[in-house]
Amino acid sequence: MANLSIKDVPEAWAEALRQRAASNHRSLQGELMAIVERAIEEAPSPNQDPSRGKPRIVGYDRAGQPIVRVGWKTVAQVAADLKARFPDGVGSQMSSVDMIRQDRDSR
Repeated sequence: MANLSIKDVPEAWAEALRQRAASNHRSLQGELMAIVERAIEEAPSPNQDPSRGKPRIVGYDRAGQPIVRVGWKTVAQVAADLKARFPDGVGSQMSSVDMIRQDRDSR
C-alpha cells in the first residue's frame, strides 16, 4: 500500500479534522481514509460527462468555507465562453499586458 502525506496543514483544519474524527468515533487516520474513500467514489468515471452531477465540495478556503464545484470546464472552454460573452473584449480598460509593460517601463 502507498503512504500519503499532507504538509503545512493549517492548525485550525487539523483541529477540525480531529474533532470530526472523534465525533465519528474514528482515529484521525480512519477519518482521513473515509474522506479519501468518499472522494474516490464521487469522482466521475472517464465515460461520464463531468459537467453533469451534484454540486460537490472540492476544498476549503482559508476561512474554512467550502469551495463548491458543479461540473468542470477546460481552460479552452472558459476562454471560448468569455469570447462569446465579450466579443469586443472588455472595452476601454487597459489589458493586463499593457499594465505590466507600463509598470515595467516606469521603473
